[in-house]
Amino acid sequence: MTADLQRGLEGVAVAETRLSRVDGDAGELTIAGFPLDELAPNATFEETLFALYEDRLPDADELDAFQTELAEKRHASQEAIDTVVAAADRGLPPMDAVRMGTAAASLTRDGDEDPRTDAALAVAQLPTVAAAYERARDGDDPVEPREDLSHAANYLYMLDGEEPSAERVRGLETYLNSVVDHGLNASTFTARTVVSTESDVISGVTGAVGALKGPLHGGAPGPVLDMLEDAATADDPGDVVRETLDAGERVMGFGHRVYNVRDPRAAVLQDAAESFYEGRDETAFFDAAREFEDVAVDILAEHKPDLRLETNVEFYTAVLLNGVGVPRDMFTPTFAVARAGGWTAHCLEQLEDNRLIRPRASYVGAEDREWTPVDER
Repeated sequence: MTADLQRGLEGVAVAETRLSRVDGDAGELTIAGFPLDELAPNATFEETLFALYEDRLPDADELDAFQTELAEKRHASQEAIDTVVAAADRGLPPMDAVRMGTAAASLTRDGDEDPRTDAALAVAQLPTVAAAYERARDGDDPVEPREDLSHAANYLYMLDGEEPSAERVRGLETYLNSVVDHGLNASTFTARTVVSTESDVISGVTGAVGALKGPLHGGAPGPVLDMLEDAATADDPGDVVRETLDAGERVMGFGHRVYNVRDPRAAVLQDAAESFYEGRDETAFFDAAREFEDVAVDILAEHKPDLRLETNVEFYTAVLLNGVGVPRDMFTPTFAVARAGGWTAHCLEQLEDNRLIRPRASYVGAEDREWTPVDER
């Protein structure tokens, strides 16, 4: 029987969560009880993560202690660093290195397998291994993390070895907050499924990284930047959209599986990008992106009048991360740096009232076959 089959579990509620609420029809996202546009531009990443873990904002002393806890756990093992450097030397994709480096966070447990400790280790070390891979790929030595910098500032520092400006940090911080959690997406569901077996949180995050590697989940911001650069050299930016559609390809950065209107994260990241680019030499790039968005939305409406293909999170992710200095091949690993907060919060929430996640499949194979010995086939 397949009458109740829901492919991809679309529309099926399988858990209750206080971490985030996604309203696709209204175009609203709530994280830890805060509307996205209230939280993302104001909070530090550590404040957002604390709110996800504890269901409230920290006071000054709690925030200081939490920042210290994460900072002290940033130092990945030498074996983890050697692994991601080897991945870079062999030309493996960034997300392969992040997956291997994240799994190696278990080496720094010191015998403590408490889920909350695992969560902090995964969040703290994922940026370290991602940055080490990027530097090794460029032929540079990894940069040791600094405990006196915030989570966002330290990640930027480890990427290029320079202490970042306040503007770069705020831009990245707004991004990290905007994408830290988003309901039961594929990677988050993977993390919860893994820990529902009573496996450990680091294994859950490692599985989530594997899910995020797939291009249908976290791989489009880089191609968005490629598309914007193509549009910048075209006589008519709309030609890039039309040629993409004529080739039967997807226009990256537009449309979303959940949102029937404009992705609320796009609006927050657009504001962050506008603030970052204002007064800089690269203002023309931001202005061109805004023009391209308007042109693309109009063409998509003509091409597919039954759908509302508005900008999604990937469009202004590309614009903002490019501005703050994250290399385009590191866009998806940087997404993982942010989403590790949501993954670990979901793992902890799953373990609070655990039930093994065990959906069923509808069998559509053959029936009543008879066995034939090999010499009679």
